Amino acid sequence: MDLFDRSAGKPGHAQEEVLEGTIERIVFSGGGGEFTVARLSCDGVAESVTVVGSLLGLPQGARLRLRGYYESNPRFGRQFRVQSYTELSPETLAGIRRYLGAGLIKGIGPEFAGRIVERFGIHTLEILDAQPERIREVPGIGPSRAQAIQKAWSSQRRLREVMVFLQGYGVSPAFAARIYKRYGPAAIARVRENPFRLAFDVWGIGFLSADRLATALGIARDSDVRVEAGVRHALGEAGGLGHVYLPRSLLVEEASKLLEVEQALVEAAVDRLGRAGDVAIESTPKGAAVYEVGLFRAEMAAAAGLLRLLRGRANPLRVDADQAIARYQAEARITLAPQQVTAVRRALHDPLLVITGGPGVGKTTIVRGIVNTLVRQGLSVALAAPTGRAAKRLQEATGQPAATLHRLLEWRPADGVFGRNVTRPLQVDLLVVDEASMIDIRLMADLLAALADGTRLVLVGDVDQLPSVGPGMVLRDVIASGRVPTVRLTEIFRQAAASLIVTNAHRIHDGVEPELGAPPAQGQGADRRDFFFIEDDDPAHAAETIRDLVTTRLPRRYGLFPRDIQVLTPMHRGELGATALNRILQDAITPGQPELRSGGRVFRVGDRVMQVRNNYDRDVFNGDVGEVMRVAGGAGETSDEQQAVVRFDEREVSYTADDLDELTLAYAATVHKSQGSEYPVVIAPVHTQHYVMLQRSLLYTAVTRGKKLVVLIGSRKALRIAVANAEVAARCSRLADRLAAS
Repeated sequence: MDLFDRSAGKPGHAQEEVLEGTIERIVFSGGGGEFTVARLSCDGVAESVTVVGSLLGLPQGARLRLRGYYESNPRFGRQFRVQSYTELSPETLAGIRRYLGAGLIKGIGPEFAGRIVERFGIHTLEILDAQPERIREVPGIGPSRAQAIQKAWSSQRRLREVMVFLQGYGVSPAFAARIYKRYGPAAIARVRENPFRLAFDVWGIGFLSADRLATALGIARDSDVRVEAGVRHALGEAGGLGHVYLPRSLLVEEASKLLEVEQALVEAAVDRLGRAGDVAIESTPKGAAVYEVGLFRAEMAAAAGLLRLLRGRANPLRVDADQAIARYQAEARITLAPQQVTAVRRALHDPLLVITGGPGVGKTTIVRGIVNTLVRQGLSVALAAPTGRAAKRLQEATGQPAATLHRLLEWRPADGVFGRNVTRPLQVDLLVVDEASMIDIRLMADLLAALADGTRLVLVGDVDQLPSVGPGMVLRDVIASGRVPTVRLTEIFRQAAASLIVTNAHRIHDGVEPELGAPPAQGQGADRRDFFFIEDDDPAHAAETIRDLVTTRLPRRYGLFPRDIQVLTPMHRGELGATALNRILQDAITPGQPELRSGGRVFRVGDRVMQVRNNYDRDVFNGDVGEVMRVAGGAGETSDEQQAVVRFDEREVSYTADDLDELTLAYAATVHKSQGSEYPVVIAPVHTQHYVMLQRSLLYTAVTRGKKLVVLIGSRKALRIAVANAEVAARCSRLADRLAAS
């Protein structure tokens, strides 16, 4: 969403209009005023109008001039969507009385509002602004109440000043509300001093929007503050793409293009930021590397933590590996393959071990064997994974408790730190972390810092999947360094080999086109295969087919529910992108259900949704998927709180209006967001529309997310391109170099 874009979510045919009138009733206000529903009594109009939008700090009785457009809500009818507003002074004594008595000012209710207006008349608001101490002249208002009223009025006046100031420079009311909530009365001074701070301090405001505001405030395009902010923004964007650092030359080039300034200005800005400690600059054999400071510290700490494990002495386990393996095989009635035996043996011996391999090669069997052996010996074992779903699968596979890494390390939202750290480490003999390919450099540094001396660490994951959403490619770097003992499993077991999902995943991994087959037509008997391809070169028609597969064909054929089916697509954009497919699927799956609207977002009861950023307070993280269980306080309803309640696994989490931008629909998701998850059924569009994202690793990751059934839909040409394209988007990371050089 654009800081300035007053037409965001506006229908193309809607005409901007201006309304002037008085708020006669606040129907609902949520998110600290970021979303308000009110009834407006308009001048010269008999019937009041429902207005919706951001009306921060405005009470009943407030007189406004609103700019916006009319829209038709399928549930609540015609309403006026506010894009900007100006507060006007009430014109009558009755209006002033109602304005003051609406409860906005603590200490002033209807009774005292009447007394104040009786004392000061039509000049009441001017006197409160210019001579607030005169409130003592009102009968019944003593010193303590007068002081409280003055303080509350002053606060509201500063709020109005901030809103007027920001809107005067084109900032939308919704973002003005966020800015005020972040900085309070100091907002004007903070924004004037450095508007670029908004891009780093206020969720949803990007650098380009802050840059436009800076231009409006008269900040020169070649000013130090702008160029430094551009450099920091370029580093932040690189982190969002997975880079831990950028080569200085590339950073200067990218920032210069972004800012449209000479590279010499960017070079000077990088030097200033380095001297100030705002970025870290490191010399390397390939040239200077520039880091965001936190990422530099994380990479250094991760390397040091891994080397500490490799050089340290693990606690003796006093386990006869051969006897333990034999006992496990007998009890489980299995015969481990030589690679599996090696992995279990090394896990019982080495202080640090990586176990990697694709689907069907027995990683879970190995973990069960390790855990079974140590638990029988009375030794302490901890199991963890990056996501709740992965932790749950690990627990089910081993029969032992497993937790997310954040729970294991005891995240403290209030402090923004982990409770388990170098001063209070985990006291376990061995820690097994599954889905290790998802671990980014920050989390790895925190995990290693929390391991007590002598603790063994086993990292389990598929290194050929896409790397973590966050910066770094930790599992790949650890293996590539050559310093960490690694067991790569390659043998596909007989039962797994019967699955086309498994065999095709390995074919894709090896650059061989998968075996394809069309699903049975309606009316035919069930097909035992678990992997199908539907050829459809028309993106619009393919989207309709995906809708039918999710809502009708697959549920009817296989006894599934739509919630069992996950659509995974390479990109957000396009007819086969996540955004368009989510809209189609929501309309097909939850029509007519109670809904909650926030900006351009619509969430209905029964919708599958995804968390799109880490929220440590709620203990939900980027990529977590849940279901909307209920909503309250939608537009047109009276409610104490507008919210959506989402169930993640067995836990319910409430989202208020200002938190809803942390959620997105998740009927369709990007492949990157699916990491660490498994779904009963996966449908994946493979089309030349997503040409730039047709990569082998991306297709491999999508296919390996399916547990019972995978359906690819698209063009054979696109499929061939994806299988042939073995290029992996390189990430700038020096973890492997640091380990190898030690």
